Amino acid sequence: MPEVLTSPPNGRPALVLNADFRPLSYYPLSLWPWQDVVKAVFLDRVDIIAEYDTVVRSPSFEMRLPSVIALREFVRQDRSPAFTRFNVFLRDGFQCVYCGAHEELTFDHVVPRSRGGRTSWTNIVAACSPCNLKKGGRMPTDAGMVPHRKPVRPTNYQLQEIGRRFPPNHLHETWMDYLYWDVELEA
Repeated sequence: MPEVLTSPPNGRPALVLNADFRPLSYYPLSLWPWQDVVKAVFLDRVDIIAEYDTVVRSPSFEMRLPSVIALREFVRQDRSPAFTRFNVFLRDGFQCVYCGAHEELTFDHVVPRSRGGRTSWTNIVAACSPCNLKKGGRMPTDAGMVPHRKPVRPTNYQLQEIGRRFPPNHLHETWMDYLYWDVELEA
């Protein structure tokens, strides 16, 4: 028997899939709060794919709370990703490109600004604070610190693929079939 709530169902977001049944985003995972999901259902903008074992009620309506929804209209994912600190860290796998550390991340201009370096996808890398301080305003070869990978402008597809390596802290069992369905199965 489904759980009937007497208070708001906070903590029960829905996984949002594009019309092709792939998540809109892997990192951060595309989740909508229950209020937005119920509104989208009433506006007929989504299809309910899976539900929680929880019922929400109003005086004239009752429904099981959706846990997975799919958009009715396909959202194109071919736009260029925003140049943000988060996306630089994601592109670089949340690790320093000089030593591989995951702690104390900041970003570094490969070609220092004092030497004409620009703040762009092709000149900014994730670096831990100790490496950033060690390199300082020098060129990588002068500091003996060449990045392990060349900074490039990623596509949204590349960022999504990298993001899939970092699963969120909470995954509802109804989401699993839609998150990792193209992962190679063990024999």
